[in-house]
Amino acid sequence: MSQRQVLQGIMSLLRPLLLDVVPTIQQTAALALGRLANYNDDLAEAVVKGDILPQLVYSLAEQNCVYKKAAAFVLRAVGKHSPQLAQATVDCGALDSLVICLEDFDPGVKEAAAWALAYIARHNAELSQAVVDAGAVPLLVLCIQEPEIALKRIAASALSDISKHSPELAQTVVDAGAIAHLAQMILNPDEKLKHQVLSALSHIAKHSVDLAEMVVEAEIFPVVLTCLKDKDEYVKKNACTLIREIAKHTPELSQLIVNAGGVAAVIDCIESCKGNIRLPGIMMLGYVAAHSENLAMAVIISKGVPQLSACLSEEPEDHIKAAAAWALGQVGRHTPEHARAVAITNVLPVLLSLYMSTENSEDLQVKSKKAIKNIIQKCTYLPALEPFLYDAPPNILKYVAGQFSKVLPHDSKARRLFVMSGGLKKIQEIKAEPGSLLQEYINNINSCYPEEIVSNCLFLLSEMILLYRLDFTLNSLLSHF
Repeated sequence: MSQRQVLQGIMSLLRPLLLDVVPTIQQTAALALGRLANYNDDLAEAVVKGDILPQLVYSLAEQNCVYKKAAAFVLRAVGKHSPQLAQATVDCGALDSLVICLEDFDPGVKEAAAWALAYIARHNAELSQAVVDAGAVPLLVLCIQEPEIALKRIAASALSDISKHSPELAQTVVDAGAIAHLAQMILNPDEKLKHQVLSALSHIAKHSVDLAEMVVEAEIFPVVLTCLKDKDEYVKKNACTLIREIAKHTPELSQLIVNAGGVAAVIDCIESCKGNIRLPGIMMLGYVAAHSENLAMAVIISKGVPQLSACLSEEPEDHIKAAAAWALGQVGRHTPEHARAVAITNVLPVLLSLYMSTENSEDLQVKSKKAIKNIIQKCTYLPALEPFLYDAPPNILKYVAGQFSKVLPHDSKARRLFVMSGGLKKIQEIKAEPGSLLQEYINNINSCYPEEIVSNCLFLLSEMILLYRLDFTLNSLLSHF
């Protein structure tokens, strides 16, 4: 007997029990179906194909609260697995019955209905819109005002799942007055509730400037910054995510965060945690720094660069390293002062090694290269650039040579140090394509010095090559004796 036949047999046995005259048997049968459907998508699909959902939906409005909770559990268990199974619950008319359950006197029934609606809405915008069209949002907003913590949690989660898909759906949640009630719960002592509240506000704020401003106007600052010191790491992560989603939109919103002490608080949060918990904070610093010179300087003054450099070196995951590389590039791309602040942390060699390593992901290599380019093109601190003359590939070397060609003509001390350090000699060793930009930069550097100094460098170079060849020849002769 195949697995499919076994499943069909189980469903054919359980389905009549839903109509049993004994309420306890009905409830137990519904609970059994829910547990089966919750286990995997094959069992959930068997529940759908067994034509059980219409029967559950039909009796959902007529049975007692225990049966309603069990029936809502089945709908939630079916709908959670995939958009197709969630659509099957919608097609059988479940949404209207679930919305009616949100008005039930029993908090457990409300909670079970909110769970089912959340699991349907989380898949895509079309299913979320169906939940909205059924009239669920105003009732979910009422549910977050109920005294029961469990009901608050799942109602906030459902609003988060609805809001995340599009600006229009988020606006529907806002129009129902959700922001003010969510903002009031940021400091609730229940950790799981804070997870959902911060997530819902993040999903609202991410879509547009107007929605982000509405979240800010609910006076979440500086209250939300206290969550960055929470003992629960996921509260920290969701708080950083909310701040990131606000900061990314405009310089004005980023400046508001800076003024509230948000940049320093996020940097402290990054320092206190590891792994993916750091990621939204790293990205938030990058977004703030990208907006303007002043905001990038605020990140520097708050000691953000050493912390981003630490993330680049310490984190094992490529996507976190890539985010740190991107953020450092945003900090250093504005002026020579910004670039120097990044370069003196010795992060440029790390970025170069990440770019050069073929073991790293393509995204990390691309972001490392872009960060190097952003920083070098503004960097006039030559001691940080000189090692690149020895290690960088030609596509990076041209930016390094370009900076030397800009600085050396106007800085006599730098010219002298460049000769003493061996940099000028190294420039003569570079094999550039005639007429290329790199060759032009090399010519500009050479023109900063008297011809005899450049000639001496070339002479010393040729002498070294001659000595190397002589040494090689002697070693070859000696090896025969």
